[in-house]
Amino acid sequence: MNIKMTSIPVKDPIAAHRFYTEVLGFTEVMFVPEAQFAIVASPEQPNGTALLLEPTGEEFYASFQSKVYEKGLPVLVLGSQNAQQDYETLKEKGVVFTQEPTDTDYGTIAVFDDTCGNYIQIHQDKA
Repeated sequence: MNIKMTSIPVKDPIAAHRFYTEVLGFTEVMFVPEAQFAIVASPEQPNGTALLLEPTGEEFYASFQSKVYEKGLPVLVLGSQNAQQDYETLKEKGVVFTQEPTDTDYGTIAVFDDTCGNYIQIHQDKA
């Protein structure tokens, strides 16, 4: 088995679709703005795991997203071949980072705000 699709809560799926496609460069899998429905995928694996940008709508989901955000925890980890380069590219596009690329025991990580209520981590495996 493999992971076909997963979701993350977003405050506004239309704005999230724009951020994930225009800023991060993800590929649109399905977008139905009138239904607040957006699915994107990595341009490196367009037929790989899809990401549903799901509206927080429900009280539970909104509360969950808010508490995770307050704690500064990433809800998604994006793999990178060069975390420093990805950091610089995204920074030039105006992406706000809460953690610059940092070497750890398990690789290099950086964390940014997706503008939709979430922190996203970039992770480069240790060489």
